[in-house]
Amino acid sequence: MAQPRRTDLLGRLADISEEAIQRLQEAPGADRVIGTLNTVRDRVDELQRRVRGLEDLERRLAALERKVDKLSKGGPAATARRGTKAAGAKTAAAEKKPAA
Repeated sequence: MAQPRRTDLLGRLADISEEAIQRLQEAPGADRVIGTLNTVRDRVDELQRRVRGLEDLERRLAALERKVDKLSKGGPAATARRGTKAAGAKTAAAEKKPAA
């Protein structure tokens, strides 16, 4: 039983593409072409997954950059606090060394 012909543009385009695929399958060497197309599809899928992963990393990097900017704008109090810890650690290390 024959299917009624589609009159809308997308339907006609789908019919034409189906016919073209059937003709390609019947052509010599078509199995290699189809195998190559499937391989390309798999590689494109893998690339899409990797790009999505990069987008997540970019979002995390942007968040970390905002945190660093916020901490660096903290002013001299944050710097003085770090400087005090470092000076205290140096003093403690100097006290542990035996005098020669």
